[in-house]
Amino acid sequence: MDSKELHSSSFRDPSGYIFLDNGVIKRVINPIYFNQYKKLKNSGFYKSLFENSLLISHKELSISENEIIIQPEHIPFITYPYEWSFNMYKEAALLTLKIQKYALERGFTLKDASAFNITFLKGNAIFIDTLSFDFYKENQPWRAYKQFITHFFGPLVLAHYHGPDQLKLMSNFIDGIPVTLISSMLPKRTKLNPILFSNIHLLAKLESKHNTDYEGETKVKELSKKGLLNIIESLYGYIKNLKLKGQTEWSDYYDKTNYSDEAFKHKSAIINSWINNLNPTKLIDIGGNDGTFVRFIDYKIEENLVCDIDNNAVDINYLTMKKNKEKDILPFVLDVLNPSPAIGLNNKERSSFLERIKQYSPDVTMALAVIHHMSLSGNVPFMESAKFFSIFSKDLIIEFPNRNDSWVKRLLRAKGEFESYFDFYNIANFEKSYSTYFDIIEKLEVKSSERVMYLMKIKA
Repeated sequence: MDSKELHSSSFRDPSGYIFLDNGVIKRVINPIYFNQYKKLKNSGFYKSLFENSLLISHKELSISENEIIIQPEHIPFITYPYEWSFNMYKEAALLTLKIQKYALERGFTLKDASAFNITFLKGNAIFIDTLSFDFYKENQPWRAYKQFITHFFGPLVLAHYHGPDQLKLMSNFIDGIPVTLISSMLPKRTKLNPILFSNIHLLAKLESKHNTDYEGETKVKELSKKGLLNIIESLYGYIKNLKLKGQTEWSDYYDKTNYSDEAFKHKSAIINSWINNLNPTKLIDIGGNDGTFVRFIDYKIEENLVCDIDNNAVDINYLTMKKNKEKDILPFVLDVLNPSPAIGLNNKERSSFLERIKQYSPDVTMALAVIHHMSLSGNVPFMESAKFFSIFSKDLIIEFPNRNDSWVKRLLRAKGEFESYFDFYNIANFEKSYSTYFDIIEKLEVKSSERVMYLMKIKA
């Protein structure tokens, strides 16, 4: 078909590939995978995973002797492992182990365990690679075991000991963080832990020992299904109990901000008034912290993306979402000063944040506690931040804290002798720069505060 366009991330698996058909994601299954696919379908394996929201569902479009074409359920916005909070990452890891256990019990196995095989949809992690399953062979070890360690277990353990920023290493190691690197970064005392020793330190030692086996003489040891299930259960239990240490300043932002109750309520009322007039279906809250203001919106929005630089704040949002069983909020980690880049082969295997959000095309963008951090912490001129928001924003609700705002004062004091350089930080310059890309529709001061709210529309 003329409209068929091979997806830039789909070239690694001989079993099949993904393509775009007039913007719709579809998947081709090659003859080499026909037997597995038919068995997975006819045994009810796929159906069971679909019904339990563990694997992305699909419908079969066509079958021929050369290919089978399926169409997976649409996922509005894909997030990547380096954009997940710690507990989101845990959920993705536990889902992978849960699926592998379920597969083994039914005569199948995961042939790969990439963290990129998972994303989040309707409040839950979901597996998205339909062709990741193979037949289980008796006494064969798990082929994807090492990949699971380098994509899931290792990053989570590093985050436990050194903080959640370790999860961002996955943006540099698209094929998983090398196990020797993971081992070297962990405290020496972790070698006394049997789970960490056997799954990381010993694995690193064996890898170093056999990495010059160019003749392929190293024998693969047999492992019974029971032994394999024991490994999976031990990893599952360890990961489930992993926790982060410490707390960062933004995770309790709303406990420390200079907002009075009156200001908080007035700001929320302004947002609600504008949102109800705009009638959006899709919204993104840039710098949305723990999702507080999205949850204060009384208009029913189908999809709310809420991102923040702080992993702990995103984690609080995620845990709140799970507790409330919310299906319309997707939290993720994003640094607006350094948004996720395009990475992988030809820089096209994993799309940049800006590429994904532009394609997603939110109806409304909120930026409520961002501009002073971009301008004063990041030294970003107003013109550049306006350009950033203009790439994907139709309607923009943005908050401007004046120079008398307590957070602004704090940020300016931190500049020391360079404070005078930031004299540009004022409302007149802000409006002038943003007017290059947006029309200012409405401007309202927030009562009992030093902040001003703006409703802007992208220029035609």
